[in-house]
Amino acid sequence: MKLRAKGLGLLLLLVLLALCSTIEVSEARRGKHWRSSRSSPGTSQLKKGKGKKSSSRRQYGSNWPSPKPPVSSTPSSGAGKGNQNPYQPSPNAPPSPANGSRHSTPKPPTPSCGKGHQQPSQPPPATSQGAVFNVVDFGARGDGLTDDTKAFEGAWAAACNQGASTVLVPPELEFLVGPISFSGPYCKPNIVFQLEGTILAPTSAKSWGSGMLQWLEFTKLSGIVIQGSGIINGRGQQWWTYSDPEDEDDDDMYDVEFERMPQIKPTALRFYGSFNVVVAGITIVNSSQCHLKFDNCQGVMVHDVTISSPENSLNTDGIHLQNSKDVSIHHTNLACGDDCISIQTGCSNINIHNVNCGPGHGISIGGLGRDNTKACVSNVTVRDVNMFRTMNGVRIKTWQGGVGLVQDIRFSNIQVSEVQTPIIIDQFYCDRSTCRNQTSAVAVSGVQYENIRGTFTIKPVHFACSDNLPCSGISLTGVQLRPVQVPHYHLNNPFCWQAFGELYTPTIPPIACLQIGKPAGNNLQSYDDIC
Repeated sequence: MKLRAKGLGLLLLLVLLALCSTIEVSEARRGKHWRSSRSSPGTSQLKKGKGKKSSSRRQYGSNWPSPKPPVSSTPSSGAGKGNQNPYQPSPNAPPSPANGSRHSTPKPPTPSCGKGHQQPSQPPPATSQGAVFNVVDFGARGDGLTDDTKAFEGAWAAACNQGASTVLVPPELEFLVGPISFSGPYCKPNIVFQLEGTILAPTSAKSWGSGMLQWLEFTKLSGIVIQGSGIINGRGQQWWTYSDPEDEDDDDMYDVEFERMPQIKPTALRFYGSFNVVVAGITIVNSSQCHLKFDNCQGVMVHDVTISSPENSLNTDGIHLQNSKDVSIHHTNLACGDDCISIQTGCSNINIHNVNCGPGHGISIGGLGRDNTKACVSNVTVRDVNMFRTMNGVRIKTWQGGVGLVQDIRFSNIQVSEVQTPIIIDQFYCDRSTCRNQTSAVAVSGVQYENIRGTFTIKPVHFACSDNLPCSGISLTGVQLRPVQVPHYHLNNPFCWQAFGELYTPTIPPIACLQIGKPAGNNLQSYDDIC
């Protein structure tokens, strides 16, 4: 019995060992098949995409956030262009805006025999923060000749539907884009327009029809950002470059096209009715009229921007503000044929600092009150600014016949070099041959000039104020302006008319014409009462 029991135990042990060996072989085979499946075509493409992303980041720089591609080996068709590598144009046709904005979690492939016992771990859901819509994926050619307007519209529609996403204009390409509006109000917020390439304006009269007020417009948006190292080229020569009859190389075809251009000239880049706007890093050149305009906007930040057009290009203001509040402009270079910065009616809480201006007409508040209109501007600070060979320095200009008030203005630490007239208040502004004399005026009160220093070529100070509403509360501290004799220019002494205020330090040259104190009988109402 004992031998029989030992034999039975030995037999059971042998059977158990055989079963364990079979299980290990089976699991080993399954493990081999699982490892093989992980090198599927989908995963290899993803690895290639990562490699391209790494090299492209070196090419593009790291000043903007790049999206994370999905980790799954087989992205679903619904993922759209918002999840793909933004640096590599898709060989496929661009998706519709609806498809391009969906971000559902990709589903794993259907399990096949031998490896379906365990599902691979799911990647986290793709977030809308990283969605990038490359205009090339929507059909843009970027050759500078083909009209890419439709592609830009498609990329914008996808980003607009997605929100918290990026429209990418890739580098080293030139995109010809006609008049276009990137508009809300139904766009989701926080869209980044990443400009790395060049956008070119059309030069044919046919593209502009009877005339356009703006070329690239962003309207009724919240949290819109335009950033990058790219260029917006308005090619405004078609409007403001006149042919020279003595130029033998003049292009007759160019002259004919110029004659056909509409009289209404477009602003290159305009924002309207938008909140929390940022424009950073880009360059805007040769606009036909104003380069960058903000109208009815609140919460605006402009920095590290370059704006440039020839000194003789007509009405090419650098930055134009109207009916906008809480605006900051800093570390920006402006060279144009009109005001570097123009501040119009309805503006308040404006902070401008660390700006280079020239050539141009300086930094101006106004003209205000044209055609007997009401105009109000308050709480403006302009400081730490360099001006070189501009027509004016810091200027306030109003039309006769208007009503309203300019109040609480501070010009501080302004360095001028060969500026015609560095300090100006002109309540008799007129850009026509003649203007009718009128008694009403936009009042000017509480203007501080601190540390305005450098050289002038015509006149250091010009205060021409209204008889009925004299300028009040003008204060000057540390004003030192020395003449530079320029051929054909006649130097003038400081001029004052109905200007009242205080000289807190001696000035160079002496501004003896300023009347100390307050104007008699001037019962100026408060800003809230007037505006």
